[in-house]
Amino acid sequence: MKFNTKLIHGGISKDATTGAVSVPIYQTSTFEQNGVGQPKEYEYSRSGNPTRHALETLIAELEGGSHGFAFSSGLAGIHAIISMFGPEDHILLGDDVYGGSFRLLDKVFVANGLSYTIVNASDLSTIEAAIQPNTKALFLETPSNPLLKITDIEAAAKLAKKHQLLTIVDNTFATPYFQRPLALGADIVVHSGTKYLG
Repeated sequence: MKFNTKLIHGGISKDATTGAVSVPIYQTSTFEQNGVGQPKEYEYSRSGNPTRHALETLIAELEGGSHGFAFSSGLAGIHAIISMFGPEDHILLGDDVYGGSFRLLDKVFVANGLSYTIVNASDLSTIEAAIQPNTKALFLETPSNPLLKITDIEAAAKLAKKHQLLTIVDNTFATPYFQRPLALGADIVVHSGTKYLG
């Protein structure tokens, strides 16, 4: 499917129960089970529901990824990503990421032992010079918020892979319509869906 077709028909293209061609918004919190302890595909909305599943499938398709995960906010998604790292780990952080992302890392994760170094993500030599033995990831946003600084994702991801680092890209401003970081070598892409995706 071409990209514009994916925008219209991606995710789950119709409701199997009703035949609706647009995904319905399921407002239920619980789902019928086959028996006690025998759930069908969905059990409780906290762990999944058809509406969220359609969104997750669509964003994965648009980004060219294998999986998508939807959270209540972009920062909740970033929290889940940063939670993959341990208390002795180190992250390189682009110098103009969204302020909420910076504060989450600086005020919450640093208190638990994670460390970071702010780097000019547009300068590969600066990124490489900041890598430490315990560095695990490069987190960047391009175009950045608020200054719209640009990082060459492909070059940055290549450098990160050379040092066995994950490349995490906040793609909120560009959206997968204009930029697909996974195709450029990034490992993880995150969005705030209330900005340009919505």
